[in-house]
Amino acid sequence: MSDFVFTIEDNPDANDVGVLISKIVNFNNNSQQYEDIAYPLSVFMRDAKAEIVGGLVGKIHWGWLFVSHLWVDETLRGQGYGKQLLLQAEQAAKQRGCNYAYLDTFSFQALGFYQSLGYQIFGVLENFPPGHQRYFLQKQI
Repeated sequence: MSDFVFTIEDNPDANDVGVLISKIVNFNNNSQQYEDIAYPLSVFMRDAKAEIVGGLVGKIHWGWLFVSHLWVDETLRGQGYGKQLLLQAEQAAKQRGCNYAYLDTFSFQALGFYQSLGYQIFGVLENFPPGHQRYFLQKQI
């Protein structure tokens, strides 16, 4: 075996992380017909003072919308704003060529909300965090 040094780094240099990611992206681009490029997509909800009171952050990648974060201020929950944010993101993703969406949520968050909008579970991690589940969901849009 060759002489390599393995390091565990809690705060890696951003350039080192970038090198690693670019190597993976280059491999992906050379291995299939679609470019490995992700595009950001966000929807924000602002009040009269332009303060963010809700929003969705995600990305479009290979014809899929990935929703990484969806939040509505606690005082506004249960009034349909989360649904509006998600549906607007799905519509924008469709206009950008997506046919599918996926996301994840925890058992203490919004599983029923996503299921009510047509998302279906395709995976579960038990005890993540301990005593709870992490659900992975998808939907054709």
